[in-house]
Order: sequence, then structure tokens, then C-alpha cells
Amino acid sequence: MNNEVVNYYENYREEDRITTNNARRIEFLTTVNRFDALFSGRLDILDCAAGTGAYAFYLADKGHRLTATDITPRHIIYIDEKLKNKPYSMQTRVLDATDMTCFADDSFDIVLNMGPFYHLTSEESRTRCFEESLRVLKKGGYLATAYIPRLYLNQMIAMADDKYLDSQLLGQIRDTGILKHDDPKCFWTDTYYSSADEMQKLYEKYSLEVVDHFAQDGMSPLFHNTVDEWNDAQFHTWLGYHLSVCTESSIIDMSNHVLIIGRK
Repeated sequence: MNNEVVNYYENYREEDRITTNNARRIEFLTTVNRFDALFSGRLDILDCAAGTGAYAFYLADKGHRLTATDITPRHIIYIDEKLKNKPYSMQTRVLDATDMTCFADDSFDIVLNMGPFYHLTSEESRTRCFEESLRVLKKGGYLATAYIPRLYLNQMIAMADDKYLDSQLLGQIRDTGILKHDDPKCFWTDTYYSSADEMQKLYEKYSLEVVDHFAQDGMSPLFHNTVDEWNDAQFHTWLGYHLSVCTESSIIDMSNHVLIIGRK
């Protein structure tokens, strides 16, 4: 268990992240739009880094059977409390996604790996997480992995604050994709930044058929102040446009969050 990551999220309001403003809502609305197009029937779904359950509750409300896990205890407490007002049950537990031995092989129709991959700074831990996700996934099921592109990250940090306009920091992220909590100019916590090409190759390595690969929020975070000032009509005009181009490679490379989905 990565204590630095857990400590960060214990003191961060993850429940507000994709609901508090227009720019952040685009990530959620885009993702569920793609889920709705792909996931049909009543499926057994593991959300192995559920956060405070935004996607887990959305899918459960659609009639799917959810198991929601997270490495951060506060997140599971939040989900359990919210479940008291729901007409359905949901399996929950605190869990490190690099070790899912509590679940049998071929247990789930869908595995959502929506957070752990980009908080695993060693290749060994990322491999364990990926292979565990595949192990518990049924043949023919879907594995969704979220990642953060390096190119977006360097653009964002340079624009956010000139103290991060640092050649060593920018070069480190460009060349290694790794940021550690004890780096002199760490602006987040332990994180790993990837690329579309790397993720495509990872899915190919494990013989996964890529069925979707899209920018969850696209360019919106780079001009979030403007996005947040739009009225509903303006926002939905932009959302519609974003949905029409979110699979373009140039948009994927410059998106804050990207999701790749493959069939086992």
C-alpha cells in the first residue's frame, strides 16, 4: 500500500472532483456516454479504484451489479454511507489494486481500472495491477484503464504556475513519466504519466482487442475558467463537439484524463 497516495486522498475531497464545475463535469459526462454505448445487459462490474463512487453509482443505477474497492479508507466509508439511501446493495472493501487475490479468476464482466495505474510509479507495480485486473476479468469482458498523458501534464504545469516552469521537472516527466512526493517541485503525489502509444502497446502485449480509446476531458482543463463561465447552452454545444472528436489522436495526447478499453 502506498501511504503517500492514501494520505493525499484521505485529505482531498474526491467526491467533488468531477461534479463541482463545468470543466470537470466533461470528464464524467464523456465517460458515461462511452460506457452507455458499450455496456449492455446486467453485468458484474469491479470498480477497482472507485474513489467515492461516481462511476460505480452511475452504473449501479443502470442496473449493473457493482463491486467497489479503493485503497483509501475514507472513500469506502463515503460509499457505504451513501449506499444507505440506495435501493440496491454494492460490495465494498478497502483494497490495493496490485493484489486482488480476494477475488477468484474470471469473476467480472467488466473491470474499471480508473485510478490506480497512474499512481503506480514502478513498472513492477503497474504490471501487477494490470495482470490482476485481467485475471479477475472474464473471457470476452472489458478492461478500462485510465491514464494521464505526459504531454498534457507538462503543458498544464507550465501554464498553472511559473514555479513549475523548470527544465529539470519538465524533462523528468517527459523522459520518465514519474513524479514522486519527495521531488523538490512535486505538485501532487506519487504519479506515473503515460502516452497513447504506450497504452496501445500494453493492451496489444496482453492480446486485448482495443474497442475504445478516448479523451475523457480533452482540452477543457487548459481553459477551464472559460468553460466554467459558459451557460448551459454553450456548455452543451462544447460537450457535443468534444464527444465528436474525443477519439482523435491529437485530442487524446492533450487530454488530462484518457481511457482505453479492451476486450479480453
